[in-house]
Amino acid sequence: MPRFAANLSMLFTELPFLDRFAAARAAGFRAVEYLFPYEFAKEELAARLRGEGLRQVLHNLPAGDWAAGERGIACHPNRVDEFRAGVDRAIDYANALDCGQLNCLAGKLPQGVSREQAQATLAANLHYAAGRLREAGIRLLIEPINSYDIPGFFLTRTEQAIALIEEVASDNLFVQYDIYHAQRMEGELAATLQRYLANIGHIQLADNPGRNEPGTGEINFAWLLRHLDALGWKGYIGCEYRPRTTTLEGLGWMKEFAQ
Repeated sequence: MPRFAANLSMLFTELPFLDRFAAARAAGFRAVEYLFPYEFAKEELAARLRGEGLRQVLHNLPAGDWAAGERGIACHPNRVDEFRAGVDRAIDYANALDCGQLNCLAGKLPQGVSREQAQATLAANLHYAAGRLREAGIRLLIEPINSYDIPGFFLTRTEQAIALIEEVASDNLFVQYDIYHAQRMEGELAATLQRYLANIGHIQLADNPGRNEPGTGEINFAWLLRHLDALGWKGYIGCEYRPRTTTLEGLGWMKEFAQ
């Protein structure tokens, strides 16, 4: 079975954020991820990780005003300076947290900006960020997100992400493959994972419909996780789903699939 990381932005939300590290460790996780670390001191987060013996495998670059509905600024032509400052801030946190991967959310297509302008801006920003992260020994990821949950999101399909990687022409840029988003937009999960495994830096999961834990929807996770094993996947898989009830009550799928 693959190794799983608890996504602390979506799991253990019964608890204050800083208490979720201990809860994840007590539930059997050895790794965590979450959306953003920036509202907390990096020293405090690092202490929580060390204290629980956890590895942090992922967080995102700053993504604009999340509370106001922004979902990334990497494709915004008039916010390049803000994006670059965010890259530096993300590297600072990643170094403190010993986090080897950062995800870049492309963002929604800005009003009044053509897709061609947005594409050029995104490619240029990714080229800059991939180079800066390479210097720091950190991998850069880009994540296609379904347009049902986030209408207007610029990057929505795996092949679009692969084409973007080819355009940027960096060996430090990879796909964050979210099984839930991919199922909603394109299906063909097994074939896509097999075709692009070398381009995938991180995987996340949730079932569909509902974005709940595996085993609650249409995706045959027992088979798909065995498929990933057979393909030789060595990375973590982030559990980025909404538990139907409590987090602990919803974790039975990991023991069931392991058997």
